Amino acid sequence: MKPIRFLMVGGFLGAGKTTTIGKLAAHYVAAGKNVALVTNDQAYDLVDTHTLRAQGFNVGEVPGACFCCKFDDLIDTVGSMSNEQTPDIVIAEPVGSCTDLVATVIQPMRELFGDRFELGPLVVLLKPNHGKKILSETQGKGFSPKAEYIFLKQLEEADSIAINKIDRISDADQTQLLELVGRRFPDVNCFGLSAKTRAGFEDLIAAVEAEPIKRNQMMEMDYVTYAEGEAELGWLNCQITASSDSRFELDDVVLKIVAQIGERLSTAGHEVAHLKVLGQTLTDAAVANLVGSSVEAELSLASEIKPTQADLLVNARVAVDPDQLREIVLAVTQQLASQLSISLTVGNIQSFRPGKPEPTHRSQ
Repeated sequence: MKPIRFLMVGGFLGAGKTTTIGKLAAHYVAAGKNVALVTNDQAYDLVDTHTLRAQGFNVGEVPGACFCCKFDDLIDTVGSMSNEQTPDIVIAEPVGSCTDLVATVIQPMRELFGDRFELGPLVVLLKPNHGKKILSETQGKGFSPKAEYIFLKQLEEADSIAINKIDRISDADQTQLLELVGRRFPDVNCFGLSAKTRAGFEDLIAAVEAEPIKRNQMMEMDYVTYAEGEAELGWLNCQITASSDSRFELDDVVLKIVAQIGERLSTAGHEVAHLKVLGQTLTDAAVANLVGSSVEAELSLASEIKPTQADLLVNARVAVDPDQLREIVLAVTQQLASQLSISLTVGNIQSFRPGKPEPTHRSQ
């Protein structure tokens, strides 16, 4: 049996991984390939999973911890997706706060399941707004040195680095980022990309189809700093039911939730890593995103519908105490319900700090 091509697209929270793997999957489906996707997060109820399934993809999910700590679950998830038809390609999206993926996921898969998988290169997306601040070592970067450690380690282990969202930055900023990456990681392939507009998409295809870098040893990793950096981020997933006697604009609701939560966090001095809200009915969906405190909220998927009821899902990853994050989300929900004269009923809500990463395997 031909081995499954296994690809991972990494990158920090808000780097655009979900959009990118969706475009990659569509490319390979159009080429006649059977493609499966696997999402991953510290929590449950992922906007990413719902978004990709809404696009018609076969999507498995590994929740509750990083791929490295849920290695067996990753293998089992891919196996279960092969029950009806073995995929030609599996594209995996790791948690945005996860690093050391080559040593804890890719190389162990090669060593333990080399007959089942053809391991491709690790492509890491660079988030421009935080990347420019961190790589240029400017003041007011938004994250602590320990969280920045994770960001930089993700780039260090990459086979290729894609500066994503170039449609939202100037040519000068793109040139500066390319220079900053080249100065810090001179041996790594780096290119500009907009997964949204497909600018640079040919370079992305070339990167994921290239041979992985041959490594004599794995990247050095300080797991104490890594754990402390992750623990500085507050995680929140929340289900909300929106309903009204009269019709409301779903796009407006999800965008205002994101914008108002982001405004409160920014005012309080808390840096947003990624904040996203999915609103969906049985047939349509809307998604709004915020990927930093210095950028504006964006409606990344418009539904253009006016329902009387919709299910909302909030995913927030912020440099703030999770209890405070929870209070802000609940306060915004209450305030917005009053402003828009609709009912916003909060259901299941999780808020926590990620636990210490303890990989199932780690190659040397």
